Amino acid sequence: MLETRRAASARSRRPARAAAAAVARTGAGLAALAALALHLAAAAPSEAGVRFFRLQSREAFLAGTLEGIAVDPLGTLALADRAVRAADLGEPFVFSGAAHPEGWVVGTGNAGKVLLVDRAGATRTLFTAPEPEIFAVWVDPDGTVFAGSSPNGKVYRIAGGEGEVFFDPGEIYVWALARGRDGALLVATGTEGKLYRVDAAGRGEVLFDSEDTHLRSLQVLPEGDVVAGTAGEGLILRIAADGSARTLYDSAQPEVVAFALGPDGSCYAALLASEASLVEVGKKPAERGAERPSGEQPGGGQPEGGVTVTVSPAAPEKAEVVGSRPARFTGPRSEVVRISPEGRVESLWRFDEETVYGLLWHRQRLWVGTGLKGKLYSFQQQKMVLEKDVDERQVVVLFDDRPGPAFGTTNAAALYRISGDTERRGTYTSPTLDAGEISEFGSLRWRGEQPKGTGLEFSFRTGISSEPDATWTAWSAPSRGREVSLEGVAEGRYLQWRAAFSAADGRSPALSQVEISYRQLNLAPRIVRLEVLDPGEILVPANFNPASQVFEPAHPDRQGIFTTLVGARPRDDRRLKTLWKKGFRTLRWEAEDPNDDSLVFDLSFRPEGDERDWLPIVEELEEPAYSFDSTVLPDGVYRFRLRAADRKPSDLEPPLVIEEISEPVVVDHTPPRLTSVSRDKSGYRVEAVDASNPLREAVYSIDAKEWRPARPLDGILDGRREQLAVEASDGSSLVLLRLTDAAFNVVTYDLSAEVR
Repeated sequence: MLETRRAASARSRRPARAAAAAVARTGAGLAALAALALHLAAAAPSEAGVRFFRLQSREAFLAGTLEGIAVDPLGTLALADRAVRAADLGEPFVFSGAAHPEGWVVGTGNAGKVLLVDRAGATRTLFTAPEPEIFAVWVDPDGTVFAGSSPNGKVYRIAGGEGEVFFDPGEIYVWALARGRDGALLVATGTEGKLYRVDAAGRGEVLFDSEDTHLRSLQVLPEGDVVAGTAGEGLILRIAADGSARTLYDSAQPEVVAFALGPDGSCYAALLASEASLVEVGKKPAERGAERPSGEQPGGGQPEGGVTVTVSPAAPEKAEVVGSRPARFTGPRSEVVRISPEGRVESLWRFDEETVYGLLWHRQRLWVGTGLKGKLYSFQQQKMVLEKDVDERQVVVLFDDRPGPAFGTTNAAALYRISGDTERRGTYTSPTLDAGEISEFGSLRWRGEQPKGTGLEFSFRTGISSEPDATWTAWSAPSRGREVSLEGVAEGRYLQWRAAFSAADGRSPALSQVEISYRQLNLAPRIVRLEVLDPGEILVPANFNPASQVFEPAHPDRQGIFTTLVGARPRDDRRLKTLWKKGFRTLRWEAEDPNDDSLVFDLSFRPEGDERDWLPIVEELEEPAYSFDSTVLPDGVYRFRLRAADRKPSDLEPPLVIEEISEPVVVDHTPPRLTSVSRDKSGYRVEAVDASNPLREAVYSIDAKEWRPARPLDGILDGRREQLAVEASDGSSLVLLRLTDAAFNVVTYDLSAEVR
């Protein structure tokens, strides 16, 4: 038998006292309950005391809203470099751009205009093409502008206030322009994926004919080779002056949208799989015809990230592509890679949700322009640093400038300059912080620097809905100090905080960590389930080792006349295993607390129908199961009550208690009995009766051979009174009948002796 233990703790002594009370009050004169508490291994839940919201990483701060604020590689907030809105362009879309001796040239849509923005912010139209989109521009040092139009793509030369067709490739799209080392103009096109070399007279020849649909981007390397990116297969190609090419990289993303050249000869590339691409790589050239690019272009009819990808009914096995993002594509939306001068490619950064439109090497680092939320990043210390967050939805082109860079946006079309000065004011608004339950808030503490004269003020608001709406409180009055009290801020489940930065003498406060304390309002625990296991089943930890103890690992074996030890019956609970111990009963439960408080449990019992007080079995139990020797209780029907209380970390509040009452539990220690035995030609006819439970098993053995099932005369063994047939010849000397009821009470009768 499994050895019964009595712990020395006060909690373990309580079952004995409870047993004595049970004996006295039931009048049974029984010995005290021999409790066997099976301690189960479980992780202690956190106490419902003071908790904290902590924001102290770059990723955590970037989840908020930044207005005039930048986040450095170490995750510190400070006022950003000032971005000056240099010009409103007055066109729906900006698609391309290049620096110009007087300022900047931008290519636009839907009117096919090429605009010049001077450094004072004045804008004038240089040229209006018959085609609606200008996806590529190039500016020579003398100010001559080349513009590539689409669809029905042509290259226009714009100089002296005049524009003329310089080169007609006979292609649908002109995607990129670049000046080769030999002085020729390089023209990347689609939908045939050709690279043209055009001389000063406008005579063009095919330098390279790609097998992909589009040559999407170009970059001329210092030694004269050209790096080209395709759309369709997402290839990065290196093309020599003689037109020979080799593949440097085959991307999982189907589009290579932009390049930038570093001072050490490294080339950076932006790879794309986005619904907001200008290219619909899912369509065949014949299907595109002369139509305009995808409606998912920047600022187009369908917003980025809002497109539903479907499967074509005509060819359900072939997924459609929206923009350059294939259906069911699971990779990042954008990726930035570095190509070494030797041609090795390494991934620098991946954007899961943002679409990269432009790259630029400037001020000793790589700059990245993105949408859907109009953000400008720079890559520093192996991390993307948010430099600017603008109201417009996409940052599409980047320009050299002093100190710069300058950048163009679309949705709406505008041009910005980074002035080099620090923003005078800025605001950071945290993401919505979820306390899990309605809570009261304590104080905010922050780490960072606040130079003399600079300002840093905090405000708060709370609500019950997960998104701030009209039901939230108004922002609290601004507060200053290293520790800011939230006294007076209304209780709520959700909290937002806002920090207002102000500069002095070009210096900014720096905020690297924010910690806000809160305490959930206490809620009562909940009992999810309470169950009583079958008679004799007990639970022990899965790693339980009985050592030298004798134990019964399963119900009595039914294969022969003698009981053997067999393996434990598996259960779904991975941390526990089931053993069998005759006379024991086990209650098991699952309870939870909305505040994650530690729970303690009390168990008590009383006979069914008895209105007297509940009699304690065990108190202050921490485990979710309890096994006890039920042989100390007389036969009968009982109810068990489980009470769960949340254990508070202090005495400030009384614990909250919830209870659950079990189903009726039959306690039965009496085996079945025979009421009659008779002999006939085929064997024996017997009647067996059990006072409390139906019969579970009736087997017989002749002359100590294997057990065989006795035949119920009504066809099924399921009642408390059964008539059984036992087939035995007259020559049998020993006929045994073994009866087992549902409580596993077992008795064996010698039928041959019963009829003598």
